[in-house]
Amino acid sequence: MRYLDFLTKKFTKKNLQQEIPYIDFTREYKSIEEEIDQAYKQVMNRGWYILGPEVSKFEKEFANYCGSKYAVGVASGIDALTLVLDAWGIGPGDEAIVPANTYIATAFAATHNGATPVFVDIDSNSLNIDIKKIEAAITERTRVIMPTHLYGQMADMEPILELAKKYNLKVLEDAAQAHGASQNKKTCGGHGDAVAFSFYPTKNLGCYGDGGAITTNDQNLYEILLNLRNNGSKTKYYYDYVGYNSRLDELQAAFLSVKLKHLDSWNSKRSELAKHYLRELQGIEDLVLPTIDHHNTHTWHVFCVRVLNDKREQLIEHLKAHSIGFNIHYPLPPHLQNCYKDLDYKLGDYPVAESKSKEILSLPLSPFHRLDEIVTVISVIKNFFNK
Repeated sequence: MRYLDFLTKKFTKKNLQQEIPYIDFTREYKSIEEEIDQAYKQVMNRGWYILGPEVSKFEKEFANYCGSKYAVGVASGIDALTLVLDAWGIGPGDEAIVPANTYIATAFAATHNGATPVFVDIDSNSLNIDIKKIEAAITERTRVIMPTHLYGQMADMEPILELAKKYNLKVLEDAAQAHGASQNKKTCGGHGDAVAFSFYPTKNLGCYGDGGAITTNDQNLYEILLNLRNNGSKTKYYYDYVGYNSRLDELQAAFLSVKLKHLDSWNSKRSELAKHYLRELQGIEDLVLPTIDHHNTHTWHVFCVRVLNDKREQLIEHLKAHSIGFNIHYPLPPHLQNCYKDLDYKLGDYPVAESKSKEILSLPLSPFHRLDEIVTVISVIKNFFNK
């Protein structure tokens, strides 16, 4: 009997009576409770809550982890994107190329600066931006390419950087889902001109609230960002830029420093659980498993499968019946959202992104899921398709 078969027999009956959450923040906290509580007390006893030693410490640690010269802590992932575009002077009349399958913040950052997001369809396997379709979207108004590293796997950066060089464009990576990912053995955080991260609690490296960061090797950009995030000010009450109140606070920075030490081991746990899904769910008709580019180290922020032939809603009801959590990333592509109706996109403009949005389904996977829980999810899914 295979080990997984043994686990299935041992655990499935018991766990069908229990809820398997899509994510459980309390499990994470309990695993590092003493370290987090100590970090909290340290900040509270110091009485310094904004742009203090904890932010500086984390910025240095995170820049070093990402292999970049600089990191700037900001209030959120969308602020990270927005501030970079602002620092580059990208605004009205400019265009930003973004993938047609992404969290909408990627496009919002361009819109907030007055630029126009120009969507590019996605690759049907990786679900990241389709490299072959980017060049056709470049116009004389294009200023920046904004690839998203979706679900924990980086977009193919080498051809993107080549296109950017050819057309004299900036590259701003949305790495909100790619903490610790790498490509060609280079850690995410230093490929493009700037890289934006989110520390939203669900992320592989998440804080206990909102937070974000920008990494870059460009000293000039770094210095502008330091001003922009702090109301446009380097010296108190003197303003060189029309800035933002977008600062990573001391508490969140302290928590992130604790969690950064665990990130690689947590990502390894994600990878181990993903291997069980990949091995045990392969060969099921109407279920397409995620693919991994051999140049990439996938960090499995999301384990996203595709359910074919209009069976997704039935599978969702089956998971609900067995108290198994799930998510959909994302149910409606950005170009079809009501907030972008003024751009006059229509159904059929980006057929790959549109079709995949009707198939994608994210299964439970985090460093704090137990193997027996993943075994149960596998068993429930197999049972659905076997029927």
